[in-house]
Amino acid sequence: MSSAPALLVIAHGSRDPRHAATVHALTRRVRALRPGVRVETAFLDFNTPSVGKVLSSLYLSGVREVVALPLLLTRAFHAKSDIPAALAESTARLPGLSVRVADVLGPSPLLLSALELRLAEAGITPADRATTAVVLTSAGSTDPEAIAAIAETAREWRHTGWCAVRPAFASAALPRTEDAVRALRAEGFARVAVAPYVIAPGRLPDRIAAGAEAAGADVVADVLGAAPELARLLLRRYDSAAQARALLPALTA
Repeated sequence: MSSAPALLVIAHGSRDPRHAATVHALTRRVRALRPGVRVETAFLDFNTPSVGKVLSSLYLSGVREVVALPLLLTRAFHAKSDIPAALAESTARLPGLSVRVADVLGPSPLLLSALELRLAEAGITPADRATTAVVLTSAGSTDPEAIAAIAETAREWRHTGWCAVRPAFASAALPRTEDAVRALRAEGFARVAVAPYVIAPGRLPDRIAAGAEAAGADVVADVLGAAPELARLLLRRYDSAAQARALLPALTA
């Protein structure tokens, strides 16, 4: 058995079957990049297996060290409440199990690289960067920390050469995608692209695409999905949690 801690990727889950399929495609890519690490996937809601189910299975197979990685772009309610509660329940009933929680994925230059990959796939060339305004649309949150993180990501991305980058949200916060697209048009930007800052397909990404189409966006990129940059970022977060064992908090029964 590998001495490396197991990696448990915790996704939100969705009734849309494309969500789980995309998450599993991403974790398959992570396994291929790091064959010496056991990589498992769990979901908070709608899909199976649950966090508790996967941790029980790992425990029964002899695993005693796990790095739990929230498949989330910002630190909002799920990262602050749902995931810690699910992990605490499992460590309370599994003696000797140690679970370290990795950081959420954002912010990271690798996420910006993944966004640019999706825009390139949608037809934006490097020469278009200086004349293209981008709407960076996230799922949305009521958590001020998460909203601020999206705004900061938009500011950082703008500094890489785009003529404008504006944040937008599919739910819970404003502006919506269509409003941001129309605002950029009103400011005189001739080309507007929409970049969904979400990992997997589902209801909210569909809302982003619909809003972009309704407002006449020139380009709508795909979700981040199983982008190679995202797989590398998951392993970067895993390594940080696994290697700094003495410095990171752990949930231990």
